[in-house]
This record gives sequence, C-alpha cells and structure tokens, in this order.
Amino acid sequence: MPFSVHTNAAALVALQSLNKTTQDLQQVQDRINTGLAISTAKDNAAVWAIAQGQRADIGSLGAVKMSLDRATSIADVASTAGQTISDLLVQMKEKVTAAMDPSIDTASRNALDSDFKSILRQITQVVTNANFDGANLLDGSVNQIKFIANAQANGFITLSSQNLTLGGTIITVPSTASLTTVTFATQVLAQLTTSISNTNQALGNLGSQSKQIANHADFVSKLTDQLTNGVGNLVDADLAKESARLQALQVQQQLGTQALSIANQAPQVILSLFRNG
Repeated sequence: MPFSVHTNAAALVALQSLNKTTQDLQQVQDRINTGLAISTAKDNAAVWAIAQGQRADIGSLGAVKMSLDRATSIADVASTAGQTISDLLVQMKEKVTAAMDPSIDTASRNALDSDFKSILRQITQVVTNANFDGANLLDGSVNQIKFIANAQANGFITLSSQNLTLGGTIITVPSTASLTTVTFATQVLAQLTTSISNTNQALGNLGSQSKQIANHADFVSKLTDQLTNGVGNLVDADLAKESARLQALQVQQQLGTQALSIANQAPQVILSLFRNG
C-alpha cells in the first residue's frame, strides 16, 4: 500500500467500522428504552404490519368487552327485579288464598284487597325501575337487545325481553284485579298460578342468556390476553440479550475509536521520510 497524505485507507476502514458499531449501539439503546425489538416499520416492515393488525383486533375486543359488560349489567338489573317480582307474586298468593275464605267479614276482606293492590303497585314500580343505561327488559319497551360479540362487529349476543307488566302474557293478573268477592279471588288465583309459573320460566330464560354472556365475556378476556402475548412474542425485545449486546458494543466502540486514532497517526510516518539525517 503506497504512502499518501491524500488517502488514508486504514482510517477509512476504521471509520466505517466505528460508524457501524455506533449504529448498532443506537439500535440496542432504542430497544432498551422502548422494550421493543420492532418499534417502527423500518425495523421489520412485515412483522410490524402483523403486530399493528393484532393491536387493532385487541382494541376492537376492548369495545366488545365494553358491550358485554353493559349486557351483563342490564341482565343483572333485570334478574334482580324479576326475582323481586317473583317474591311479590308469592306474597300475593297468600292474600288471594286468604280472600277465598267465605267466612271472613267485609273489613277483613277489604284489608286483604288493600294489601293485594299494594303489591300490584309494587310490581309496577319494580318493572318501571328495572332500567340500566336506558335499557329495560321487563317493561315491554323492546323485544330484544343485541350486543357485539367479536372484533369484526358482525357477530352478536342477544338479550330477549321478558315483559313482566301486569296483564301481559307472563303476568296475566291485570292491574285492576280485586279480591272484594270470593268469585274475584278465585279468578285471580287461577291467573296468579299461571303468572308464577310464567315468571319463573322468564327468569330461567334470562338467567340462561346472562350465563351465555358471562361465558363469552370470559372468552373475550382470554382471547385478548393471548393476542397481547402474541404481539409481545413478535415485537418485544429480549432485554437480557440486549444488555449483553450493549456491553459488547460499548467495548467495540472503544476499540474502534482507538483503531481510528492509530490509523490517523499513519500519515505522520511520511514526515520522517523528509527529515534531514
């Protein structure tokens, strides 16, 4: 290799090596700072795109969970109200049975009728107040409510309404029912027996749907966890490995700096060729 003051090949090689080490060191530092081996498309376009797609699905599943949580709350409110109504119907049957006794006097019958009508009003109040976030499954205002069940928002879980208003298909006892006579009490007892059976069936239906929602919400939670782990497998940095690499690159950088310094001193040799002896 000729001696030249214009070109120092050794210094150029040392500089290139040092620049490469510095770039690698910056990459390792970025991974340690972010915890990610692939944080931008520049790092690995294909893997980054896959990870972004999975992150989008995770975000969508968050919306699904919110929808299912709302469904759970609506179903829980309806179930609690329905159980209260079922208890009130049981209390009502006691009053109706007592009113069928032909031996009781008018005052006692009127007292039973008053208690009976009070329970009817309580049932109406419970149905009206069985509301969560504007949704009521018990007052006949809706037939069913759909909730999103997947990240694509094209699958749904449904809560069907259970109309527990008085005089309806489930509770057939009308709001105008009376126990003022044995005949009236007898009619109400038949309606009440049917109503209790229907209400229990309605609560069973609501419970089954509520269980389905709970199971699906559990699945969505587990799926979200798995997708999150999957993204981590794709893009997370192995910090133990990066730590070891950081130390190695720091040593290489120091050695590269020393090598460049030595290479830069080479032109000084040329001066010795022109010194007087």
